Order: sequence, then C-alpha cells, then structure tokens
Amino acid sequence: MDPLTVIAIGLLCVIAGMVVGYFVRRAIYERDIENAHRQAQRIIAEAQKEAQTRRREAIIEAREQLSEEKKTFEKESRETRQELIQLEKQLANLEDTLDKRSTQYEDREREVEKRIKQVESRTRALDIQEQELKDIMEKERVQLENIAGITEAQARELLLENLDKEMQKEQALVINRYVEETKETCKRRARDILVTTIQRIASDEVSETTISTVPLPSDDMKGRIIGREGRNIRAFETVTGINLIIDDTPEAVVLSGFDPIRREAARQTLERLISDGRIHPGRIEEIHHKVMREMDETIKQAGEHACMDAGVPALSPEIIRLMGRLKYRTSYGQNVLDHSVEVSRIASMLSDELGANTEVARRAGLLHDIGKAIDWEMEGSHVQIGVQHLKRSKENEAVLHAVEAHHNDVEPNTTEAVLIQIADAVSAARPGARRETLETYLKRLESLEEIANSFKGVEKTFAISAGRELRIVVEPMEIDDIASAKLARDVSQRIEDEVQYPGQIKVTVIRETRTSEFAR
Repeated sequence: MDPLTVIAIGLLCVIAGMVVGYFVRRAIYERDIENAHRQAQRIIAEAQKEAQTRRREAIIEAREQLSEEKKTFEKESRETRQELIQLEKQLANLEDTLDKRSTQYEDREREVEKRIKQVESRTRALDIQEQELKDIMEKERVQLENIAGITEAQARELLLENLDKEMQKEQALVINRYVEETKETCKRRARDILVTTIQRIASDEVSETTISTVPLPSDDMKGRIIGREGRNIRAFETVTGINLIIDDTPEAVVLSGFDPIRREAARQTLERLISDGRIHPGRIEEIHHKVMREMDETIKQAGEHACMDAGVPALSPEIIRLMGRLKYRTSYGQNVLDHSVEVSRIASMLSDELGANTEVARRAGLLHDIGKAIDWEMEGSHVQIGVQHLKRSKENEAVLHAVEAHHNDVEPNTTEAVLIQIADAVSAARPGARRETLETYLKRLESLEEIANSFKGVEKTFAISAGRELRIVVEPMEIDDIASAKLARDVSQRIEDEVQYPGQIKVTVIRETRTSEFAR
C-alpha cells in the first residue's frame, strides 16, 4: 500500500478519535453539571430548613427570657413598692417628731424670754445695789483714812510691800519644787554633759596619765633605739605593748599607753637597754622578761606591805596582787595605793570613835578603789569592777556594800559605808594630796567666804572640808526658813559662775534662834 495512503488513513483515524473523545467528554461534563446542580439544590433546601428551625428556637428562647425578665421586674417592683411604703411611714413618724420638737422649742423660747426679763430686772436691782455699795465704800474709805491717819496711796504702798514679801516666800517655795524637778531632768542630761566635759579635758588628762618620758644620754641614742630599718623599735613595741614615740624632743623619748603596769615595765626595760648599750630584738625581749618577773614580785610585795600598813590580814592572793597594781596607778596626781591605805586608817579611827565595826571599815577603806587596778581592761566603773572581784573572793557583805556605796552608786545603809565616804573625801581633799598648790587652795577658800559674806543677812561663814563645804550662819530675825533656801541657791549659783573648783561644793545655811533666861 502506498505510504501516503497509510498516513492519510492514520490521520483520519486520529481525527475520528479526537471527535469521538470530544463528544464523550462533553457528555461526561454535562452529566457532572447536572449532578452538581441537583446537589446545590439539595444543600439550599437543607439550609432553608435549618434556618427555619433556628429561627423557631430563637423565638422560643427570646420568649422565655422575656418571661423571666418580666418576673424579675415584677418582683423588684413589689420590693420597691414595699420600700416606698416603709419610707412613707418613716416620714410620717418624722413629721410627728418634728411637730413635737417644734412645740417644745416654742415652750423653751417663751421660758427663755421670761428668764431674760427676770435677769434684766435683777440686773437693774444689782446696779442700784452696786451704786449704793460704792457710796458706802467711799464713806468707809474716808472714815478709815481718818481713823488710820494714812491716805489710800500710802495704804496701797504698804499693802504692796507686804504682798512683795509674801510673793518672795511663794517664789522660794515654787523654786524649791522646780529644783526637785530639775534634778530629775539633770540626771537625763548628765551623760551629755559628761561627754562635753571629757572632750574639753581629755587631751590634758591623757597627756598626764598615759605617757612616761625616758631621758637619753645623747640624741645619738635615738638612732640605736630605732635600729636598722626600724627593727629595734618594732620589736620593742611588740614585746612591751607600749608605743615608743621618738620626735624632736632633745635627749628624750616618750612611752605612751593606758596600762600603767606595761608602761612602767617598758620604761624600766628601755632604761636598762640604754644603760647596757646593747640594743637588738633578742636583748629587748630578754630584758623585758626579766623586768616583768621583777615587777610581779614588786607588785606582790607592794600589796602585802599595803595590807600590813592598813592592818588588814587574810586577803586572797588575787586581791593582794590587785592591790599591788595600784602602786602604779594615780588619780588626780594622788597615788591610789597610798590613798587606799590612808582611807583605811581614817575609816578605822572614825569607827573607833563612833563604836562601829572597825574591821569592816578598815577592810572596806583599803579595798574601796581596787577596781582601778584593772578598770582600763574591763567595761564598767571602777566601783562595779571592784565589787565583782571582791564577790569572787567571797568578801564580807558589809564590806561589799561599803565599797559599792562609796560613790553613791547605791544608797549607803550602814554606818561603815558612810564612814568610807567620809574617809575617801578627807583623803582626797587633804591639801597637797592632789595636784593643787597651797596658794590656790587658800585663795579658793577666801573667795568662797567672800561670796557668802556679800549677801545681806549673813552673820558668819566657814569654808570646811578643804573647801568642799561652805557653811553660812545667818541672822534669824532678817532671814526666815524659806529665805534660807533661796540664799543657799543664790550662793551656789554665784560660786558656779565665779569660782573654779574640782568636784562639787556643798552650801549649808544655818538659821538658829536662841533664848536664855536665868532662874535666881
């Protein structure tokens, strides 16, 4: 067969297949469109049914909600109606009450008007009586002037003079009352005043009680004390616990420390090193140990000698050692160990004269300042520290009380406690016992007596107890008891303003009336 024919037949077959396929696809497409149309109609019908169902449910729900809201509204309306009814009743009651009160106020107003008229009538009557009284008083004044022989102005001056005297007495009484109140206030301010005082005097007191000066043979010795790169001075301060101050002071160095025992040991150590000439760390430690052993023995012997001098046996070794430490302690320039022995002797003599317990007075006098041996090592006053150590040594209760009361830390309630206070004051006030020249002491006594004698009504003055007490004898006819209190206060104020003195000065005013007759 011819190839072209074959090709033509093939093309015809292809074309025929394409035509057949077109009509087949078109029939399928028309069928799908019809199915989709039927399905769409079914969905629309179902949607319409569902919409009608939901609309009916919404209508039913809305009707139910409307019914509930209607019931709620009716209930609230009933409650509101009840409240309105109650309010109407309350308003009616209030109106009745207001009517009653209005009636009462009207009655009271009429009563007040009636009383006002009565008061006005009484006032007019009183005015008339007052005028009559004035006339009578004027007549009596004239008669009194004629009888007394003085005018009204003179009588007024006399009355004011008497009133001034009475007011002075009242003033003195008021001042005495306020003095007691002021004492309580002063206790609260005492700490502030003490702090201020310490700030003012601390530098001078520290320089006098915490340093020791060691003389040197020459200034070349300072370099040897310092040592190479300062090794000697560092070793000295480490071993002794005392600061060694080397400054521009010629041929002298200063030892500074609060512990007097350590400072004395450091002083002796340095003096021996200077005398020996060999100064190096090993030699410093060796000399210091030797000095400490000797000082321990010295302290023990000093305590034993003090006990023997005071006549106080049977003290524990610890107390004897503490007493020996007082050898190196001073108070206002007075050696505390010598002061303790002196107080013991004075208290013993006083107790003998008064018939008190001499043993207690002697022991308490010797031990009253024992706390000063270690008061820089422990917290508290020297009284508290001393009492604590004496309690550990099982000291007598009477002795403990006397020691605790010697600075009025507690109120003294035994004769021996009072005697210790007296002996302590006498020993401290003795001229020359503390840093005070005789000239200054006499000048202060004279100034105290001059101040007291400058007041009117003073007969005699006596400065006693080494200037710690001023006794003033007054004229009993010029100064009464109340004026005596005012005089004591005025004198003490003048002393505070014009005189410089240690401690405190007691001012005592003595008013005495004596009458004598002779039987013949």
